[in-house]
Amino acid sequence: MKKSLIQAVALSSGLLLTASASAEVTGNVGAVSEYLWRGVAQSNGAAVQGGVDYAHDSGFYLGTWASNVDFGDGTSYELDIYAGFGGNITEDLSWDINYLYYGYPDAPGSIDFGEVTVGFAWKGFDASYSHTIHGGDDIAADPLDSKDMMYAQANYSHALTEKLTLGLHYGYSKGDVITSWYGTDSYSEYNVSLSTATDFGDISFMVSKTDLDDDDARLVVGYSYGFNML
Repeated sequence: MKKSLIQAVALSSGLLLTASASAEVTGNVGAVSEYLWRGVAQSNGAAVQGGVDYAHDSGFYLGTWASNVDFGDGTSYELDIYAGFGGNITEDLSWDINYLYYGYPDAPGSIDFGEVTVGFAWKGFDASYSHTIHGGDDIAADPLDSKDMMYAQANYSHALTEKLTLGLHYGYSKGDVITSWYGTDSYSEYNVSLSTATDFGDISFMVSKTDLDDDDARLVVGYSYGFNML
């Protein structure tokens, strides 16, 4: 259920954004063969996704993003809203803090939640820590706490050629919410991806795996296209 920001359109899940060189409004559209959030499927097959983002030269940004989902309970789409602030400490080192609200408007229960993320990026590396600060009553079964969920991640990207990029990702989730969802208090997930930039958008291939019981590796093919709106 969920996604990770304009990672949104990058398949690995990063929330790190640096300050924009100038204020702008951009849009993005795309599709994936399967929508994974922190290594776990959110769709029963392909998902169509897209969003709109505003970035100011002060480092402030906000945006919204949507995707179809299928939880087997009638919930058909996810609608996220986020805002944050980021900047550079040195030429190579940047920081970011943001809030992300995960919304499920047609869900039969109260499963919306929000989390705060703090992260840093250095050259091709980035790392972040997220913690849920509020959640709906139906997220975790009583007596578990619907606000008890943390997520830590680390990523590395390396340009193999001018247009081909290798990505490596590791993520770790823990808390009462994880216990309620998956029957374990924590799990790890990892993926490796290749993405290529073309004149008509970006194409990516990702292999993802978790250490949850009976979870097989998944191959996800994705496409995204970004464009300026203002």
